[in-house]
Amino acid sequence: MTTTALFTDKYELTMLAAALRDGTAHRRTAFEVFARRLPDGRRYGVVAGTERFVEALQRFTFDEETLATLDFLDPATREYLADYRFSGDIDGYPEGSLYFPGSPVLSVCGTFAECVILETLALSVFNHDSAIASAAARMVSAAQGRQLIEMGSRRAHEEAAVAAARAAYLTGFAGTSNLEAQRRYGVPALGTSAHAFTLLHTTADGPDELAAFRAQVDALGVGTTLLVDTYDITAGVANAVAAAGPELGAVRIDSGDLGVLVRQVRDQLDGLGATGTRIVVSSDLDEYAIAELRGYPVDSYGVGTSVVTGSGAPTAGMVYKLVEVDGIPVAKRSSHKESHGGSKRTLRLAKPTGTIVEEVVHPADSPPPVPDGLVGQSVAVAIVRAGDVVADFDLAAARRRVADGLTSLPWDGLKLSRGEPAIPTRMVSVAP
Repeated sequence: MTTTALFTDKYELTMLAAALRDGTAHRRTAFEVFARRLPDGRRYGVVAGTERFVEALQRFTFDEETLATLDFLDPATREYLADYRFSGDIDGYPEGSLYFPGSPVLSVCGTFAECVILETLALSVFNHDSAIASAAARMVSAAQGRQLIEMGSRRAHEEAAVAAARAAYLTGFAGTSNLEAQRRYGVPALGTSAHAFTLLHTTADGPDELAAFRAQVDALGVGTTLLVDTYDITAGVANAVAAAGPELGAVRIDSGDLGVLVRQVRDQLDGLGATGTRIVVSSDLDEYAIAELRGYPVDSYGVGTSVVTGSGAPTAGMVYKLVEVDGIPVAKRSSHKESHGGSKRTLRLAKPTGTIVEEVVHPADSPPPVPDGLVGQSVAVAIVRAGDVVADFDLAAARRRVADGLTSLPWDGLKLSRGEPAIPTRMVSVAP
């Protein structure tokens, strides 16, 4: 089992050492993960990464090889770490839940010693996966039921690519190009060929696109997707239908003025009798480009860079803050970086129709009454109890949760334009 214990920052372990030395390490504490604000222009966020965090938590142990790298620590601290196992409680928003500014996405309770060293691990997982999921959810909303394929592996770190594929699938993407995501998480893997395969079929007499298409159809069947823009798209479509016949599964366009080309290709396919052949488009798509193409005969979108990189998926901006010590609320008061003290939970208020109207963050042991005419739902669920995982992680359930969440937003909450969060967050009787 590969340890995750060094996926952390040095200052967490030096704080641990100081706390062990002065006797405060075993005080009971509560830490919370939340975002003070959403990225500029975003109206909601989507929680993702809980399963990955819990899996990493189970491997957060310090073996002899790991401890040997921590020569800056005193013997007593290394002795503590040698026996480290998280034994506290964790509650949090289920994966696929929507979150808003101030939402306590994760609550970690235990001794200061066992909780403080989990900060970087928790934030690196939740900030990455929630950023990807939040961006992907906007694309799912913009696509309005049309298929989306995640194709961003080549624009990301190899491990980040796998996590991104999972996060995108969680929000409603149909699948990914990444095979490790299929092996590890069961995300459907999709894909057929790139321009290189068409270019391969070049001889001394010149390019032979038809030969490339015939070879692909021979290997993968007529249901395959043929990439028709290597040379001339009109000729490419003609060659694609000539190679596969009118039962060809799909053609893909990866360049040019997609709106104009899609209409031309649809007319050409229909004229050749390939009325059931789908059209897949790619080429640096984001939610805005997807929205602009809604009025065109596009069947599927391939999305890469904008869903896996910072430009399309800006950081979720989540922080991990100490909010309670031995039952006493504590809080930062730094300008623009304030936190709210006390362990908290969330009551989400909605109309009987299901439309959310407010996120109410309240002391964990004092849920507020639900106003007349509204329906209240507690958001957080138990994830870990006394160090043991008690939550059930199900990607299919998370996908349904995202879909239900998007449906529950007010209409303004689905706009792609800049605006305030879709619903307000209200802090109720939380100690400053």
